[in-house]
Amino acid sequence: MIRGIKFVGIPVRNQDASLKFYTEKLGFKVTTDQPMGGDQRWIELMIPGADSGLSLFTPPGHEDRVGKFQSISFWCDDVMATAKVLKSKGVEFAAEPRKEAWGTMAIIKDVDGNQFVLSQK
Repeated sequence: MIRGIKFVGIPVRNQDASLKFYTEKLGFKVTTDQPMGGDQRWIELMIPGADSGLSLFTPPGHEDRVGKFQSISFWCDDVMATAKVLKSKGVEFAAEPRKEAWGTMAIIKDVDGNQFVLSQK
């Protein structure tokens, strides 16, 4: 039976720039970085303390997905505190942290303009 999500793909334009962003600004760790034919590499990242991870890869023909809102929500213990740390590292926010009826959230952007919700668990 299915037991979880191994990784979620994030379409990126420049794998080197994205790798730097996700590791240096968000603190993710590299688990795989290997050639994947052509000019691309297969890059998998783990989120420290999580069972699932990300892959920074854009399949041919899917370049139009880069820079869009992604259906991925990252969670943290404290959105306000996490936002402060991320801003100090230069992470751009598409929506500033705010409290909603269902919880606290913000929307962050990566170097390609991909947007992700940041929420509290």
